[in-house]
Amino acid sequence: MRPLSLTEAKKIVETIEEEKEEEKEIKDFLKKFIKLNEKEAMELRKELEALGLMKLKPEHVVKMVDLLPEDSSDINKIFTDVSLNEDEINKILEVIKKYR
Repeated sequence: MRPLSLTEAKKIVETIEEEKEEEKEIKDFLKKFIKLNEKEAMELRKELEALGLMKLKPEHVVKMVDLLPEDSSDINKIFTDVSLNEDEINKILEVIKKYR
């Protein structure tokens, strides 16, 4: 098991051939909140993972892909279990800035 971004979840839901009302509601919900297309989301995820930050867990990466934090306070809201130093935050923000 691994955490999925909203974009990845949408892709899985779209593979369901028999569309019931629940699946339609899920698709509509995901469309409201997805900020990146599938390709961009995967590229951002790879770039964040490539930073090699020890404190950066897969759950954090997925949240950053979904939310696209704009500043250090937004990032600190994602990292509730660990604290990042200013250099780590700046590296993350530089990568995310490319996808906004």
